[in-house]
Amino acid sequence: MDNNVTGAWLELDDPGDRKFIKIGDLKLESGEVIPDITIAYQTFGELNKQKSNAVFINHAMTGWSDAPAWWPGLIGPGKAFDTDKYFIVCPNVIGGCQGSTGPSSIAPDGKRWGSRFPKLTIRDMVNAEFLFNDAIGIDHYLMTTGPSLGGMRALEWGIMYGDRVGAICSIGSSAIAAGDQIATHSIQIAAIEADPNFAGGDYYENAAGPVVGMGLARRIAHLTYRTEIEMAQRFGAQPQNDGSGRFAVVSYLDHQAAKLQQRFDANTYIHLTAAMNSHDVGRDRGGLSAALTQVKVPVVVAAIDTDRLFPPRLQQEIVDLTPTALPLEVITSPFGHDGFLIETDAVSQIIRKTLKLVD
Repeated sequence: MDNNVTGAWLELDDPGDRKFIKIGDLKLESGEVIPDITIAYQTFGELNKQKSNAVFINHAMTGWSDAPAWWPGLIGPGKAFDTDKYFIVCPNVIGGCQGSTGPSSIAPDGKRWGSRFPKLTIRDMVNAEFLFNDAIGIDHYLMTTGPSLGGMRALEWGIMYGDRVGAICSIGSSAIAAGDQIATHSIQIAAIEADPNFAGGDYYENAAGPVVGMGLARRIAHLTYRTEIEMAQRFGAQPQNDGSGRFAVVSYLDHQAAKLQQRFDANTYIHLTAAMNSHDVGRDRGGLSAALTQVKVPVVVAAIDTDRLFPPRLQQEIVDLTPTALPLEVITSPFGHDGFLIETDAVSQIIRKTLKLVD
């Protein structure tokens, strides 16, 4: 069931102990239907007999189901997501490229979906997660949480399926996409689509995929994930000491691009980025305030003080408009948006605080 594609992209060397489950057909907001969906997922810890100790993790855009791999230091015995106490569930998102049905998957006609894969919204992703949870037999979670794209989905869980979750923890995310985000995301999409090897999205059987465009997209994205002060202090105008003539910061961005090129599908990058651009919990619900008033469970919102992709004002907006929200948690970090990956102690405290609300 893995989506291995010769020449176009490579899977993770060690994707973890993935499981796969069929969830049936998914009708999208657009009215289109994706048939016979497979979801890849991983679990950590043991589900108790009452099925009352489950916690749901929504991964960020380029994350996957092996949550301890991309969220290090948080999951395990005695850690914030204590696997001696909780049963942790993390699926690969619909549209993904690490086992769940996505653009690189085989369509009903026996060919890769490619350019034919339907556009997705955050609500489509959450509806798929709802079907997934029914399929694995869990009807209630103590908490749903996630950073960035994962935080968007966690927030939608509170509106769409609030009776299925005890609390929400949204980290470095928002209730609606901001103009600055849409702008930088759109440039990343354009970079991929401009690569001649993109082939309109149907590159899977070709000798090479759009790795150059993917690399450009990742370089742009990474600048939004980190901060100007970190780049200044860490690299400045120093040359890379390898005889290449590159600046050290350019070498760093090249490295980040190369890493993603080896494990991520370009079409998935486009679809998930476009879904983030479409994010608006107030759409067709009377606006943000009316939508967030529908959330009846406790909401813990965390911001990273230097985040320039999801600046703290966006998290404060969630707190201000959600009656059940606790005061904003602020993580101090020099690393910007990537603080949710790096500031383990601060994130752990926030996760523990949220779980105490439902223990």
